[in-house]
Amino acid sequence: MTAAPLAVTAGEPAGIGPDLCVALAQTPFASKLVVIADPALLAERARMMHLPLSIAIAGEAAGSGDACLTVVPQSLPNPAARGTPDPANARTLLAGLRTAVEGCQSGRYSGLVTGPLQKSVINDAGIPFSGHTEYLAELTNTPMPVMLLVADKLRVALASTHMPLSQVPAYITGERLLAVIRVLHKDLQTRFQIANPEIVVCGLNPHAGEGGHLGHEDRDVILPVVQHCQTDGMNIRGPLPADTAFTPAGGHADAVLAMFHDQGLPVLKYAGFGHAVNVTLGLPIVRTSVDHGTALDLAGSGRADPGSMLAAVELALHMAC
Repeated sequence: MTAAPLAVTAGEPAGIGPDLCVALAQTPFASKLVVIADPALLAERARMMHLPLSIAIAGEAAGSGDACLTVVPQSLPNPAARGTPDPANARTLLAGLRTAVEGCQSGRYSGLVTGPLQKSVINDAGIPFSGHTEYLAELTNTPMPVMLLVADKLRVALASTHMPLSQVPAYITGERLLAVIRVLHKDLQTRFQIANPEIVVCGLNPHAGEGGHLGHEDRDVILPVVQHCQTDGMNIRGPLPADTAFTPAGGHADAVLAMFHDQGLPVLKYAGFGHAVNVTLGLPIVRTSVDHGTALDLAGSGRADPGSMLAAVELALHMAC
């Protein structure tokens, strides 16, 4: 059991994030959870979902009984309307993330589990925001965050994250790719307790470039980096065609490194959607999240599947041990 509680941010208040926090209260965990959210909103969603919920404010008398959540209260500037995100609340949501990160860095929390945010509404508030991964890296001064999705024994990491596909080839330089692989290798060892992790690297182009006939990046950028890592003693192979890497022909792998977002994540989400977990590697803190978005149309309905949130908590507890 971890000594410090996990911090949980509820995410976009107009979406299912608060619902998922209510669902967490119905499940016993090996460690205490502290939710950073508007307590009135959580209580309202519990009533809508016809679920029991008692709220204990962090720092006050400890809560007791079933279905109890400890909450760090966060007041929203505007009341949350189900299904309709409000840009006026964006800065408060990011402030909650900062509170959680500061708590993790100080040792008050053992890790962070984040509910889904609506990126578009944060940008509508005039705040450049491409995602949790990049924002948490900025808060923690992390030079190379790596996105990893986990579904059971399948782990897929990304060499690039949220950017237009047209920008990916120029972004994947040898220096960046080497840095990503080193972060992935190290965190597989330290966060997942895999002593000698096997890593498979996907090619960028179809058929991994077909020897240079379908693009030069696989031959000129990716292959030299893989060979360098092999010389350093890593158990790594590639570049393999992506349609081979994710089949038995690709061989066993503790993690597959995809070159871009929609190369790797469709495979993982097809295999494990609803119980997969998003992990940010390379941070000085443990951070996990759900594998889905805000599902604005399901907010308050009681029909949101909490499986990914439950799995994110369990994985964060495992990584924090």
